[in-house]
Amino acid sequence: MTQVINQGMAMYWGTSRWSAMEIMEAYSVARQFNLIPPVCEQAEYHFFQREKVETQLPELYHKIGVGVVSWSPLACGIITGKYENGIPESSRAAMKPYQWLREKITSEDGRKQQSKLKELTHIAEKLGCTLPQIAIAWCLRNEGVSSVLLGASNPKQLTENLGAIQSVLRIEKCLIEVRVLILLQERRVIKADADPSESVCSSASIGVSRQKSQRRLRYLVNRTPTETAS
Repeated sequence: MTQVINQGMAMYWGTSRWSAMEIMEAYSVARQFNLIPPVCEQAEYHFFQREKVETQLPELYHKIGVGVVSWSPLACGIITGKYENGIPESSRAAMKPYQWLREKITSEDGRKQQSKLKELTHIAEKLGCTLPQIAIAWCLRNEGVSSVLLGASNPKQLTENLGAIQSVLRIEKCLIEVRVLILLQERRVIKADADPSESVCSSASIGVSRQKSQRRLRYLVNRTPTETAS
């Protein structure tokens, strides 16, 4: 990538769907051999897909300046509200290659998301903006997000989406309310017939795994070029 940039074929380079560990290792190798490191990670980020951007990557934002180019801020159209009453024939989810999207929309989680979107729509109306605008503004207000990739099928949609820029400050007024709604969507309820001990063990295992990953990442961030070479 350094050769591509030095030849003027690109100005920067970034990664897509890499883990925080992989990005940090690429940065360490680039620093060791005097190469150009990645400057951004392209990641899916929206109301219902937040873990990677909000919990796994923040240390990279602050330590080495790698920002996020977020994609699918409207969750493949789910957050627009157009699937509230089913799947329109002219929608993306109605197309053959998007069976996975249809299944996602009609699943139990999909129905719960639609319920939350109704409540988020009321918040958007209070702020004087649309649901897509508040969703894009949510992404823009994250300090680790460098830019948000938009997809519009007509000029009207593009104009509406760009209106999110003016909504960034407005969303701060109802930020707590928005967060509560989204977090309620993400809560995991233990089934009555499930073994509580299994759930506890599973949660503990996930917690330990995350702690190990975070310690490894902090080590990579803080080690010197000499340590990297060894």
